[in-house]
Amino acid sequence: MVFVTKYRHGVLDAAMLDRCRKIMTDVCADFGAAMTEFNGEDDHVHLLVEYPPKTAVSTLVNSLKSVSARRLRSEYTDRVNRYSMHGHFWSPSYFAASASGAPLASLREYIDRQQQPAATR
Repeated sequence: MVFVTKYRHGVLDAAMLDRCRKIMTDVCADFGAAMTEFNGEDDHVHLLVEYPPKTAVSTLVNSLKSVSARRLRSEYTDRVNRYSMHGHFWSPSYFAASASGAPLASLREYIDRQQQPAATR
């Protein structure tokens, strides 16, 4: 899955990505899913999630985006408010693809290669 920030603003820093990983891992656990990989850059995140077939991907995505946006906005208010995002953190769209035929090692390698932003000073 790939989620992009609203207007592709480069709002995410290293601390926010770490917090986002924790929040999304907890949300996945609530759905009986497992996030096996997470990485991102300043304007998007990549997730590799294994979820049960009874879970609709749209429901999982909605929870991941809404819970993470609400918590990140409340914890990093000053940083998020620097950008005029009109009350939204994530873009309303997302990318999700099935990886049933691809080796997990190659997917993990792709996600790990994302360049994380440097920590803010």
